[in-house]
Amino acid sequence: MRLTPSRSIVGRLIKPTVCVVAFAACGMSFACSVAKADDSVDFNRDVRPILSKHCLACHGRDEARRAKQLRLDVRESAVNELADGVVAIVPGSPDDSELIERIASTDESLRMPPRKAGGRLAAEQIEILRRWIAQGANYDEHWAFVKPKRRPIPKVVNKSWPINRIDYYILANIERAGLKPSNEADRYLLIRRASLDLRGLPPSPAEIDSFVNDASPNAYERMIDRFLADPAFGERWARVWLDLARYADSAGYGSDPLRTIWRYRDWVIDAFNKNVPYDRFTIAQIAGDLLPKATIDDRIATAFHRNTMTNTEGGTDDEEFRVAAVKDRVDVTAQVWMGLTAGCAKCHDHKYDPITQKEYYQLFAFFNQTEDADRPDESPTIRVETDEQRREIERIDARIAELKKKFDTASVELALGQAKWEEKLAGSRDLKKKNRAGIPDRIKAILDKPEASRSAAEEDDLARYYRSNVAEEFKSVRDEIAKLEKSKPEIATVPVMVELPANKKRETHILIKGNFLTSGEKVEAEVPKAFHRFPAGAPVNRLGLAYWLVDRENPLTARVAVNRYWARFFGSGLVETEEDFGTQGDPPVSLDLLDDLALEYQEHGWDTKAIMKMIVMSATYRQSSVAFSEQIERDPRNRLLSRAPRFRLDAETVRDQALALGGILSRKMFGPSVFPPQPDGLWQAAFNGQRTWATSAGEDRRRRGIYTFWRRTVPYPSMAVFDAPSREVCISRRFHTNTPLQALVTLNDPVYFEAAQGLARRIVCEGGSSTEDRARFALKTCLCRPATDARVNEIVKLYRRELDRFARSPDDALAVATLPIGAAPSGMNVAELAAWTVVSNALLNLDAVLMRG
Repeated sequence: MRLTPSRSIVGRLIKPTVCVVAFAACGMSFACSVAKADDSVDFNRDVRPILSKHCLACHGRDEARRAKQLRLDVRESAVNELADGVVAIVPGSPDDSELIERIASTDESLRMPPRKAGGRLAAEQIEILRRWIAQGANYDEHWAFVKPKRRPIPKVVNKSWPINRIDYYILANIERAGLKPSNEADRYLLIRRASLDLRGLPPSPAEIDSFVNDASPNAYERMIDRFLADPAFGERWARVWLDLARYADSAGYGSDPLRTIWRYRDWVIDAFNKNVPYDRFTIAQIAGDLLPKATIDDRIATAFHRNTMTNTEGGTDDEEFRVAAVKDRVDVTAQVWMGLTAGCAKCHDHKYDPITQKEYYQLFAFFNQTEDADRPDESPTIRVETDEQRREIERIDARIAELKKKFDTASVELALGQAKWEEKLAGSRDLKKKNRAGIPDRIKAILDKPEASRSAAEEDDLARYYRSNVAEEFKSVRDEIAKLEKSKPEIATVPVMVELPANKKRETHILIKGNFLTSGEKVEAEVPKAFHRFPAGAPVNRLGLAYWLVDRENPLTARVAVNRYWARFFGSGLVETEEDFGTQGDPPVSLDLLDDLALEYQEHGWDTKAIMKMIVMSATYRQSSVAFSEQIERDPRNRLLSRAPRFRLDAETVRDQALALGGILSRKMFGPSVFPPQPDGLWQAAFNGQRTWATSAGEDRRRRGIYTFWRRTVPYPSMAVFDAPSREVCISRRFHTNTPLQALVTLNDPVYFEAAQGLARRIVCEGGSSTEDRARFALKTCLCRPATDARVNEIVKLYRRELDRFARSPDDALAVATLPIGAAPSGMNVAELAAWTVVSNALLNLDAVLMRG
């Protein structure tokens, strides 16, 4: 079995060179556990990770930092004789290879990596390199930079287990490791798992009963189709994308002023629900404004790259932070769509991946031509009404139009009044200036004409102006129109990307050491040479770049996308380093499966719901999560997926589930971000006037977490405790921690306690009349499965103990039962409600509730 280091160290092959990099102990990696099966060594699978993590910082692409001009990432350099006569690698002869001599040396002055760089390579790693050299030291291009290709579906022993193509790849690895897949999970677990994964919400009791009792052969598939069609699907999956888009309701940096950009969030939710093909989804966000006949939605989509931070602090240089925003757009585009750490090339050539500093700034040039420039007003912006606002405006406009028809009325009294008004406006120049203030120039021009020389149209125009603006007879009509105009809903703005006109295009230069003040060579927009060509005939701007990203020749875009979906369903991607598909990233557990999914995605029109359905329909996804000792011993991290993974729900889902189980979750969609309860004083700042968290009233305080106001410097605290990011930067995956603070949140936070109070009221109203029936209902509601007698007995004991306590403390009972949710419904016993609230609070904190199993 190959050993892979868990963090980077630097190898050094030439004695005079000194390289210092932090070293961490090596850890086992499943990805190459099959290497010993035939004793052959695969460069990408077995060798490249060792060289990349130990050697290439000093012996890689970066010419400025390269020791003795030895490159170990290129065969021609590695096998050639160096200036001092040393040959690092002699193909076929490891004993004559300086590489092997140095990494195996016990002489501290000769050993590689040097002591300053960390510890030695493990014996298994040295053996892999020896065998590789003995077998000819063949190099291969990094797997991620080669187009995906179809390979024969692997043969398996247990032919009855696979349901679809996915299962053959997974089962082949499981069987190769001497394991067996787990049995299918029961229906109760399956519906909860699928509902949480696809919708981010638990299934309702009615949904559970319907699925469990559905005897049709396609019951599971029909359930999946319902979940995919649920509007909650878009809310759940938009959350994943908003982490990538670094979406927030504030601009960031020290003062972190508030920003109005929620229409972009709503666009993402809507795009997932409408199943917008991923290529179109990509193009709209990178360059929707440049599309022919761009729609409002296309323009809103470009707010993806307006999520960059803006620095409004006094004394800052707008150009410095405009450049910082453009760099961020380059970095995020490469990471989100291609899984590359392009930002490493800001100051020098990338040490590991094929992106030079010049190529970085050629990518920079694509994004360097937009009108935004770190302005406090976030311009350019567009005003966009919601559907509800548009209907309300149409209603108001229709009423105003109806009222304005009254101005067409003619009468003798109106004619006399108009004549007096015109007479008043005549006279000396000074008098005219005073009396005609605010009158449009076209009306003044008509007034200055003798009546005999005015046209009929001019007479009508003048009369209508008088009636609609001056006539006392129509004052009440004018007042009503003014009131209606004032009642129109306020239209939100959204910052968007707008390309500079041709005569204002910026020049792009390499920035020496990344400094915006130190310009180097001038460059033009171009894509890195190591990848596929720029699409023929495509415009050399953001739109062309978007086409390049989704081109079928791109080896990374589809792989990165399907790997991201896989990771959300299984807790970890086929490539665990979702953010890095480069040579420093982890190799895929199954490249064959990754490629199969990527090609399936492309060939079926980038249909996101279809690829997700394929994943959740598989036998792999449907397995039980029960772990046996043999599985834990042979595959402790479950990278083989011989069982379904168990992992904690993400921050938003933990909260949404609690509110849903409590029966108080609002399913209202879209609109401005809301302010659910949070501790007082968190928004206080020394130099920012926007310090007040105005807690939302009504259903807005209980909406899904995706609608919670997201301030970068002070993220919503209960979600931050559950590892939600600040969204100052792009986040490809959230790392889950386990801290006492999390338990304190779910036990004591007002939102979670209110959910417990709501659940208590559900138990009393819906759970039956006996304590045992109510305990059974409570357990089934929270766990999404029938309760066992043992669990029911424990709940009954807890309830009776708490009921006795609250019966003796009516004030405590009242507080626990009603604060903060509100007065108890008529007829409900407050002590009983309080006791069931304590029970509910405990149930919502069960491991089985907080975990996805």
